[in-house]
Amino acid sequence: MRLRKFLVSLSFSLPFVSIAQNDSNTVHRLNEVTVTAFKTVRGIGHMPELKDGIIYAGKKSELIIVDSLDANKAINNTRQILGRIPGLNIVETETGGFTANGIATRGLNPIQSIEMNTRQNGYNISADIFGYNEAYYIPPMEAVQRIEMVRGAASLQFGSQFGGLVNYVIRDAPVNKSFEWNTSQTVGSFGLFNSFNSIGGSFKKFNYYAFMQYRYMDGYRPNSRQWQFSGFGKLQYAVSSKLNFGIEYSILRNQLKMPGGLTDSLFNLDAKISTRSRNWLRSPWNIIAANASYSIDEETSLNIKSTYLFSSRSLVWRNEDGGPSALDLIDPVTNEYTPREVGVERMHNSTTEIRLSRNYFLGNQKSTLATGVRLAYAWFDRMGAGEGTTGADFNLSINGNWGYDLKFTTKNTTTFIENIFRVSEKFSVTPGFRLEYLESTSKGYKISDNNKLESNEKRVRSFPLFGLGLQYKASMNANVYANISQAYKPIEYGQLEPFGISSKIDPGLKDANGFNSDLGFRGTIKNFLNFDIGVFYMAYNNRIGVLLKTDPVTGDLYSLRTNIANSVHKGIETYVEFNLLKYLNNHSHYGLSIFNSFAYIDARYTSGEFSGKRVEAAANTINRVGLIFNSKKLSATFQVNSVGDAYGDASNVKQSEDPIAGYIPAYTVLDLSGTYKIKNYSVKIGVNNLADKSYYTRRTDEYPGPGIIPSIGRSVYLGIAARF
Repeated sequence: MRLRKFLVSLSFSLPFVSIAQNDSNTVHRLNEVTVTAFKTVRGIGHMPELKDGIIYAGKKSELIIVDSLDANKAINNTRQILGRIPGLNIVETETGGFTANGIATRGLNPIQSIEMNTRQNGYNISADIFGYNEAYYIPPMEAVQRIEMVRGAASLQFGSQFGGLVNYVIRDAPVNKSFEWNTSQTVGSFGLFNSFNSIGGSFKKFNYYAFMQYRYMDGYRPNSRQWQFSGFGKLQYAVSSKLNFGIEYSILRNQLKMPGGLTDSLFNLDAKISTRSRNWLRSPWNIIAANASYSIDEETSLNIKSTYLFSSRSLVWRNEDGGPSALDLIDPVTNEYTPREVGVERMHNSTTEIRLSRNYFLGNQKSTLATGVRLAYAWFDRMGAGEGTTGADFNLSINGNWGYDLKFTTKNTTTFIENIFRVSEKFSVTPGFRLEYLESTSKGYKISDNNKLESNEKRVRSFPLFGLGLQYKASMNANVYANISQAYKPIEYGQLEPFGISSKIDPGLKDANGFNSDLGFRGTIKNFLNFDIGVFYMAYNNRIGVLLKTDPVTGDLYSLRTNIANSVHKGIETYVEFNLLKYLNNHSHYGLSIFNSFAYIDARYTSGEFSGKRVEAAANTINRVGLIFNSKKLSATFQVNSVGDAYGDASNVKQSEDPIAGYIPAYTVLDLSGTYKIKNYSVKIGVNNLADKSYYTRRTDEYPGPGIIPSIGRSVYLGIAARF
């Protein structure tokens, strides 16, 4: 059954009583059974207090059923799929060379989702969550059943990231059906062709699910052709009603041409202009995951997930020298292009998470304990600044040696514990604790000004993180939640690299740290209104940057990479959805809803050179309004996406020769999507950026630029899907 309604957890207990049919009328009281399910009211919802041994009580969370959305899933249109999450900042780089559009919350940096803990089916899918937390891969949305998001309070159970958790949950195999085939074919503007096919089924104690997706686009701008193949397969075996094993494999293969970035004047002249014709990117991804779940008894469960990620990122491009105004032209002297720059990164990581949860009585109330450990090891090879060919095709050949060759490792051991203390039937308190041990190394060299700079560093540290969540049930379908949780961001691999003969890295360089806090009220009223209204406050300390210093002995100037500033992020996040037709007639077969997802974010530096300035990429307001109509066969959504202005860097300058610095204007984008179902078939059609707005969400000082990366103009799509 296709879910089209809002999700909210519903939990209740039933004391079963059996009366024997004999003269004595003996009464037998059986064990209490707790039923946990999802109540559906179209839209988004929040996670239950406890699911799969993970505690969500008192945390700000969102849950999206992807099937309930009218959206362009063929290109993973993030603002349509995740846009209802209040305050979600999306960097739209689809036309610039990155297909995995980055996201962030509360004014954090959205590029490649580096501030998020990005997961699939509960395990990490980014390169290295501590040293290189970039997401080059996310699963195709046609394969995703639901998306779970937890704000900063996720730092205790999932990891220390300030932005929190986003978890893409792949569809399950159909129940009581040995074989099912789903197919979806989509065509659209700018040469879009997307083919998605999946199979799944259940047989005795086994169930399986697999998909394959192929996508090709000519691109919105010249020189932005791209293709990708992604696939996934999983097999689950139920040994018994208590014990279950499974294995999964995810694969991504792609090749993307990058049209380069623009100056402000070029963008204002024509957002479709391309300044590069020889830039390419490949980012093949592989993830193997195994899982086991065991119900030790009725109140105790054990879950284990173990993964191995082996992936890479290969880049060949006309580099950032000269910025976006430096055109990539044939040299009239040599009658050839200048040699391109080549870079290759190879990522490996192995992670095992073990979680144990147990329900127990404390007084008259049932409490819940969730604890576990995480063991991880990552190794990362970064080679770059190699002199490439003068050609235009994808070619990683280099002439001579690499300009830098660095090897990084990260060892991580973590233990965490949280406990729901239910003080009464309505009020619960959830304290938590996480202890991280981190060991990182850096070895290799980098050539700067014909000098070879050696790197050989090792850093060892431990970080305790504390948190506390409160939840009060105002009614069966509404609650007040509050949470404060510590977070931190370790020094990234790139910040440990030597970066110039006249430059230094502060030996006392510290990891960033701080905390997130929430206070909100959420719930539903019957099946016509749902809401989540809250405020937040986040402190982000010890941001890392570069300062210009003077040597006290020689008087020479040098650059110092150090901790330069703290920032504070505070604001309001609200989501309200009202179904007019359900309000007028509770049993109506039709729905007409309006939703509003709004956030006001005040993110500013509170120390350092830029004290009082706005944090880069942080818009003050993000407002998305939508109108939804649905019946048994037809559904349609019209969405207005309004995002306030922002700045490319902490200086808040509006114009600069620096490609990353400058103004990012506010913009409003209109989207219209619809679906019509006929038995096992469906037709999907839509128009993205209906008014053909020229806008951009990112400035960059390197690839896929440098400069402004324009977002896609008006585009249409048409898809046909079937289930057999």
